[in-house]
Amino acid sequence: MTFSTLFTSPAIIGMIHVDALAGTPLHQYSPQEIIDRAVTEAELYASCGIHGIAIENMHDIPYLNGTVGPEITALMTAIGREIKRAVNIPCGIQILAGANREAMAAALAAGLDFVRAEGFVFAHVADEGIIESNAGDLLRYRKQIGAEHIPVFTDIKKKHSAHAITADVSLEETAHAAEFFLSDGLIITGVATGQEADLSEIQRVKNAVSLPVMVGSGVNLQNVDRYLQLCDGLIIGSWFKQNGHWMNPVDGERVKQMMEKVMKR
Repeated sequence: MTFSTLFTSPAIIGMIHVDALAGTPLHQYSPQEIIDRAVTEAELYASCGIHGIAIENMHDIPYLNGTVGPEITALMTAIGREIKRAVNIPCGIQILAGANREAMAAALAAGLDFVRAEGFVFAHVADEGIIESNAGDLLRYRKQIGAEHIPVFTDIKKKHSAHAITADVSLEETAHAAEFFLSDGLIITGVATGQEADLSEIQRVKNAVSLPVMVGSGVNLQNVDRYLQLCDGLIIGSWFKQNGHWMNPVDGERVKQMMEKVMKR
C-alpha cells in the first residue's frame, strides 16, 4: 500500500491524542473509557469529511525513549481496532517516543493503514534523550511479521529535537537518506507542536525527492492554502482541538471549517 492508494492528494489527516494510558503519570480513565473517547473523536472527524486520522499516545508524558511497555501496545491496538470498526477512513498510528516496532505491531494487529515513525534516519537529541536511527531495524521487523502492506511515513529533522550532531547534513540530504532507506513518505514539522513548518524547506524537499511530503505541525485555517499548494498531506492536531490546544478534545466546528475551506479549492 502507498500514500496514493490511501489518499487523494492533498489529504487532511486529523490527530487523535488518546488519553493517558495505563501506568503513565497522567493516567485516569479505564481502558474502555479511553477507547470510547477515542472512537467518539474518530466518528466526529469522519462526520466532518476528513480524509484520514492518526492515533498517538501524546498524553503519556514524560515519554520513554524508543520503547513502551506491553500495556501501552495492547491498549493502542485495541483503540485502533475499535476505530477501524467505527469509521471507514484510513487510520494510522504513532507510539511515542520512537516506539516504532510497537507501532508496527499494533498497526498489523488492529488492521491500521500506516505508521508514523520518528528517528528513521540519522540520530538526534530529543526531550527523551538520543534517538538513534532505526530504519534498518523497523523495516526488517515489518518484513518478519508480514506487515509489508503498511507504509511507514517518517519525520525528518523533527520537532522537539536538537539536530546539532547532524548540522552539516541538510534537510534535503536527510530526505534523500530517508528515500534511499525506503521511507514511504516524509513529514516536515516546525520546531514544536503547533508551530508552523517552513514553506521554503518544504519546497526544497519536494524538489529533492519523489516521495509524498506531508506537514506535521502548525497548520491552521489561515495558512492552510499555502500548505495545500505544496504538500501531499497535512497532519493537523492542535488546530482541530478546542481553543487550538492539543490537550483538549476535538472541536467539530473547527474541523468543519477546515474541511469546507479545503473542499472549496
